[in-house]
Amino acid sequence: MKAVAPATHTRMIRAMTRYSPEGATPAMAQWFALKAENPEALLFFRMGDFYELFFDDATAAAAALDIALTARGSHGGEPISMCGVPVGAASAYLARLIRRGFRVAVAEQTEAPRKGKGAAKGPLARAVVRVVTPGTLTEDELLEPGRSNLLLALVGGAAGTGKGRKGKAASAAAQAEDTLGAAWIDVSTGLFETAQLSARNLAGLLGRLDPAEILALPTLALGDFEGCRAPDVLVPGIEAARQRLASAFSVASLDAFGTFTDEEAVAAALAVEYVQRSQAGKLPRLAHPSPQTDGGILGIDPATRASLDILRARDGGMEHTLFSAVNHTVTAAGARLLAEWLAAPLTDIGRIAARQEGWVWLSEGTTSRDGLRECLKKAPDIARALGRLSLGRGQPRDLAAVRDGLAAARACAAVLGGLHANLPPYLARAVSSLGVATGLQAELTRALAEDLPARLEDGGVIAAGYDGELDGYRGLRDNSRRIVAGLQADYATRFGVNTLKIKHHAQLGYVIEVPVAASARMKDRDDLMFRQGTASNARFSTEELSGLDARIAEAAERAAVREKALFNALADTVLAEQDVPVLAKALAVLDVLQSCATLATGGSWCRPVVSDDGAFDLHACRHPVVEAALPKGTRFTPNGCDLSPKRRVMLLTGPNMAGKSTFLRQTALSVILAQGGFPVAAEKAHIGVVDQLFSRVGASDDLARGRSTFMVEMTETAAILNQAGPRSLVVVDEIGRGTATLDGLAIAWAVLEALHSTVRCRAIFATHFHELSDLVDTLPRLSPHTMAVREWRGQIVFLHEVLAGSAKKSWGVHVAKLAGVPTSVVERAGRLLRELEHNNATGPKPLPLFDTQKILPQDEENTLRKRLVDLNPDSLTPRAALDMLYELHKEAVQHETPATHS
Repeated sequence: MKAVAPATHTRMIRAMTRYSPEGATPAMAQWFALKAENPEALLFFRMGDFYELFFDDATAAAAALDIALTARGSHGGEPISMCGVPVGAASAYLARLIRRGFRVAVAEQTEAPRKGKGAAKGPLARAVVRVVTPGTLTEDELLEPGRSNLLLALVGGAAGTGKGRKGKAASAAAQAEDTLGAAWIDVSTGLFETAQLSARNLAGLLGRLDPAEILALPTLALGDFEGCRAPDVLVPGIEAARQRLASAFSVASLDAFGTFTDEEAVAAALAVEYVQRSQAGKLPRLAHPSPQTDGGILGIDPATRASLDILRARDGGMEHTLFSAVNHTVTAAGARLLAEWLAAPLTDIGRIAARQEGWVWLSEGTTSRDGLRECLKKAPDIARALGRLSLGRGQPRDLAAVRDGLAAARACAAVLGGLHANLPPYLARAVSSLGVATGLQAELTRALAEDLPARLEDGGVIAAGYDGELDGYRGLRDNSRRIVAGLQADYATRFGVNTLKIKHHAQLGYVIEVPVAASARMKDRDDLMFRQGTASNARFSTEELSGLDARIAEAAERAAVREKALFNALADTVLAEQDVPVLAKALAVLDVLQSCATLATGGSWCRPVVSDDGAFDLHACRHPVVEAALPKGTRFTPNGCDLSPKRRVMLLTGPNMAGKSTFLRQTALSVILAQGGFPVAAEKAHIGVVDQLFSRVGASDDLARGRSTFMVEMTETAAILNQAGPRSLVVVDEIGRGTATLDGLAIAWAVLEALHSTVRCRAIFATHFHELSDLVDTLPRLSPHTMAVREWRGQIVFLHEVLAGSAKKSWGVHVAKLAGVPTSVVERAGRLLRELEHNNATGPKPLPLFDTQKILPQDEENTLRKRLVDLNPDSLTPRAALDMLYELHKEAVQHETPATHS
């Protein structure tokens, strides 16, 4: 189910303000006040053990959650619609609401229940302690373990950011094109990065980050990510933004963290303020903002990402993706980092080689790799645990995650043997970060109980013997049974009632309970107070029992308070340890490297050579996703691909079902893997760095925007031709298929020429127009290839093999038969095809470009032909040949007639 855009829900929820708070009960008056502060969100209003929703909030939530809608009381003469969810199960309901595009404001009781006769009347104080939005989630129940959850803020030059970059030259550069500032935060892990980019690169950034929520003014179009837009964005001014950021990180100037353009600073401040508001003024633990540049990242536009199923398949799932095919990580943090590497392959050869050296070293040492893998399996998600602790939402498992993560880091360091000289630098840097916070690990080990409860409120978090004061309170609380048993025996003897029992009553506390027959002689005693009678029993109390009850209750309360204080102190100690986030990142790096090593160890994956030239040569390459999906024992047919400078454009012909699309995609995926620093599914691979990757494979439409399949095809083709350059790789399939045959052929021809001669990129151009093979004579870098097909007893067999040469027919009728088209239709199509081939069998038909009868009148053609025949190319000097070429060109132009364009 596709989530409704947040803006839609905002309009729907704001309609609830039609209710007037006048005449509301005290509790509902609180609801109205809190709702007015958060009109765009559903209000989870804490009432005891439930979060309750009222009015149209309840109507919307009940429909979204499929829960009962009831009513409680009335307002303005109408019943108040109401539904509710248990506090203990709130996370599951929140997750469903967030997935459906809602935002939720959580209102908690901020006042303890009042006790005693003089306690004030009226509802307990309440306040919104958090606004849950798609981009500000922290709970594991609301997050995908292996996927980052990003909040993205975007600010354009027209949004009041002024001069752009600091400095005259930078300012001029910023004004030369429409620039945007971007900042993205992962509240759950503390990631905080910024970038400046041109507006035309926005789609690429959105595709790479795949943000959960976007802060942007309504004037900025977000394309396919429009549903992620948050409502009510208020952009701060430049100076205010810089000051607020500096204050948030306790530095005098934002320059302490690097050079930020004005657009970046404003976007960063916008993101931080939004997060702070969502957490009721509290700022989570964030890394300091880090300015990024997209100069070192392979450009991949959203259409290409969708075509290649890198992180998500076209159905939105994770199965049958490049990520699932190469992922051998064993930690959530490692899976997120692997996804980050796949989403943003590099163009920096040094950084690519550093990653490769790390996993190659691990792949050569089976013992080290396997031992590292086992140690990493014991490493919890430290980053997300720190995020929850920093917001005061930490639970015992979060402190345990830090403790166990530190222990796992020590074990990993031991397996890798510490800082040996033979460790490659990238691996050595990660290992060097594992030996920190030894004192913190010891403290957490001593402080935390062996069997931890799920919630802090359940008690038993702090180990016995860690804190004397807590042990004292626990002793009184936990030894109450022994104390009560002693008093019961003493009272039975003192009052002469063998059946006397001491029991705890919810309202009365500890009481003496005796049969009615024995109660008569006890009612006159001065040391007993009669409390309650029933048909069979009588209940009494003593000052000693009352005092014991108060002491036990007080001890339990004090134990809970003391334990919470100790927990918070431990959390503060953990958050103060600056090396823990670095250690967490190092564990993630090690996990990705061992994942790559595990992938490469099978022998069918190679370390690609990545160079700074135009090389492109794949030997026995395979499609990793298709191969992973094949039944066990089925062999994938590998293929090579040579797009070296002298043959940088491949024209690929052949029938459907023969494997053209698979070949195109596996070539593109090989670039992503190679430049991400991963092994490649090939025997050998040598790839000159690709700066932009474009894939146009597979038909699709966009009917919601009024765009047909052909219009989408042409739009994507236009994007390729306008953006690709000599260092790009373009893989396209069936350009021109969405229109009439001659139109399609003309478009395909022109696009192929442009890729070859104007863009001058590396490209694979797959087509059904096998007539285009004739262009080999005029396009010197064009290399014709075709998918191998074998005919056998009237049937065709697809060999899934790419061979040099070109297809001479399309085999469409045979494919129709394989697809299950009725036999009568297939036979009729076959007869029609034979008739058409016979009627046109007067010899091979040249492309219009080479059909001189259609280009020049006969006498002009003969004149040019005679001059060409009379030429002796071997006798011409290079200068004479060039002069002759100019002369022939001039003559052809002079004789040009309207027929030339027919």
